[in-house]
Amino acid sequence: MWKEFKAFALKGNVLDLAVAVIIGAAFGKIVTSLVNEIIMPIAGLLTGGIDLKDRVLEVTTDLKIPYGLFLQSVVDFFIISFSIFLVIKLANKFQRKEAVKVEVVETPAPAEDIVLLTEIRDLLKQQERGL
Repeated sequence: MWKEFKAFALKGNVLDLAVAVIIGAAFGKIVTSLVNEIIMPIAGLLTGGIDLKDRVLEVTTDLKIPYGLFLQSVVDFFIISFSIFLVIKLANKFQRKEAVKVEVVETPAPAEDIVLLTEIRDLLKQQERGL
């Protein structure tokens, strides 16, 4: 069982996924910080100093629903989604440039003697078919 686990854990896809999860978590922290420290204060300034995180709906004295935290999470989601979209779009742009570079490379024209030998071969094939 240990050998099977080791083979599974060391597969390239599993390691790639682990790296992606770690980078994604770090990226999420960066975006959350961007939202909390930069975007939300600007949004609060534009909305007259309203801080969404502090918004609470008091149903009763015992029941309070902090919907502001939910709104903050929704904003985080949209910013993270948009950031990932931009990163993927940028990566696709670079991949297209690489593909164009590969297509631009031309193969050199064959030497004259090769062209002549090819023509002779084709003529001989035509004569054999005609006989």
